[in-house]
Amino acid sequence: WYQRRVRVALVAYRLGQIHTGDSTELKLDQYEDGAAAKVWNLYIGGAKRTSEYRNMLLDILEEYEVKVVLDVACGTGVDSIMLIEYDYIVKCVDLSDKMLKYAHKTRWERRHEENFDNLEIGQGDWFNLDGVEDSVKHPQGGYDAIICLGNSFSHLPYNQSLAIDNFHRFLRPGGVLIVDHRNFDYILNHGKLPNSVSKLYYQGERIKQITTRFKRNSQGDVTTLVLDYTLDITGLGIEGSGKFTLSYVPHTLAEFTGLLRNTFGASANHTILPDFSRDPANGVPSYFVHLIVKS
Repeated sequence: WYQRRVRVALVAYRLGQIHTGDSTELKLDQYEDGAAAKVWNLYIGGAKRTSEYRNMLLDILEEYEVKVVLDVACGTGVDSIMLIEYDYIVKCVDLSDKMLKYAHKTRWERRHEENFDNLEIGQGDWFNLDGVEDSVKHPQGGYDAIICLGNSFSHLPYNQSLAIDNFHRFLRPGGVLIVDHRNFDYILNHGKLPNSVSKLYYQGERIKQITTRFKRNSQGDVTTLVLDYTLDITGLGIEGSGKFTLSYVPHTLAEFTGLLRNTFGASANHTILPDFSRDPANGVPSYFVHLIVKS
């Protein structure tokens, strides 16, 4: 009952239907309703990530001797498909059926290729990963790695510790959680996204503008970062305006580190990579990537 109530509330939050501590305005997020899904691959920059990003992720998975991966922020399936192409066993979950329909479409179109017909895709949320058991068969003993990338975790407006607890539960001992978030410290201090040399995830040539807004509570504290995206869809035959809005909880680096260590333990093997790199370029990172191991 509790998990169902949380799921209903999370969907309502993403659709902008409920107040969540802000005294004046409703939250607005179009991940769930399909507006973002229509243009997601344009925002990413196509079905392929950069070779830089791909190689960094593959190096990490090799370092931690990963074979079986749970992608808990599957979206349209870009990362899951990339990993299947490199012979990983991948199971993937996402809350949005609008996003997952693109992953299902790719699996069907490539079903005759090795590994693709065995790709397991399930709609579900992070509070009840057992609930996708009908379509995603979790391995006994747990996953070698769980990935939650593309700033996905920051969509979760509350009960973040419960989601981290579930990720921890589904890892095998020695398994690694790979989770990231934007550089919210910079955004909160400067009111805009960092102009980083590394774009990593999102580098579509049709991105026209990303604007930043903040939602505050009655005390004036920032509770939510709202990003308004505009893409040029001229001549592509895509319905709509090419605009969508996503909302995030702006965790600082210290806050998110504490959240992870509360579950995994203060002595857990925990590495933080600016923009996925152990040797980052000069400048301000756009993202922080956390690698934390279950003991």
